[in-house]
Amino acid sequence: MTVKQAVGIDVAKKELVVSIGRMSHDTGVDIYAHKTFSNHARGFMDLVAWVDRMTMRGVQTRYVMEATGVYHECVAYYLSGHGHQLSIVLPNKISNYFRTLDVKTITDKTASQAICQFGLERKLDDWQRPKKVFRELRQLTRERDQLITDRTVLKNQLHAEMAEAFPNQGSIRRAAERIQLINGQELEIRAELAGIIKRDAELARKIGLITTIPGVGRLTAVTVLAETNGFELISNKKQLVGYSGLDVRLKDSGTSVKGKPRISKRGNRHLRKAMHMPALAAIRHNREHKMLFVRLVSGHGIKMKSVVAVQRKILELIYTIFKTDKPFDRDYVRIEVPEALNG
Repeated sequence: MTVKQAVGIDVAKKELVVSIGRMSHDTGVDIYAHKTFSNHARGFMDLVAWVDRMTMRGVQTRYVMEATGVYHECVAYYLSGHGHQLSIVLPNKISNYFRTLDVKTITDKTASQAICQFGLERKLDDWQRPKKVFRELRQLTRERDQLITDRTVLKNQLHAEMAEAFPNQGSIRRAAERIQLINGQELEIRAELAGIIKRDAELARKIGLITTIPGVGRLTAVTVLAETNGFELISNKKQLVGYSGLDVRLKDSGTSVKGKPRISKRGNRHLRKAMHMPALAAIRHNREHKMLFVRLVSGHGIKMKSVVAVQRKILELIYTIFKTDKPFDRDYVRIEVPEALNG
């Protein structure tokens, strides 16, 4: 007798790779169907119609997918809006689960099968649509980040042009004009961000608490909350660190192959980038973070690895303050050195 049905979706920019599975008392887990659909409205309709044909009536079917940047959002809103059970799982959860399976080759098909099996074996919560405020903040902070990147490129080009023996004055003028345009647009975005925060008293209060952490400013706090949807999918620090890609991966194979511990960088790059400058500021101005940095550098001599450890601690602090609703207290903060990074 079938007791559970799941649809695992591996999401890419242009397509959805889908597997259907069921769990029964007699045969256990059975992944029995596979198909690919386009990642747009017509494909979503075809997906639901196919799942309806391939699954048993009277048994609830849960759709399961990873949180993959922005590419999963349209299908997630479609399924949720049409009343389907949906769970969205952090990518590091699926990656960790995948490693427990006897799968030799990783493909889109095997990924969708693993997601489907994960959905059958685990008790998952229903996905809740992100609050509008976090969606708007994420759009604006990402736009601002791209503007800053473009401005840096332009400034480098302008510097190189001015350093030439015979600089082109037209090129210099156009580059300067583009920089001025970006400056104006960045100010517009800052004003829009301030307006959103001002209209949400609770959000403003939370940001005020987070910015009590040394080195963490309003833009950092806003970026972290935007990229995590207010920590909606995060239930502990380990998940948060994995989602950001600041977790440490060890490469070991018996006794013959031993790799150095490395930051995975498989998570949200916007979250990692947002932690860089606050970590440098905290190392300069906060005693506890400076002690952590010095202790790690004295152990292995690699400054960047030590900076990443501070980034991780600050991100964990932001999560703790958001959840406990208490400001930063330097008298009670405790800095622990991650074992894999020490030595």
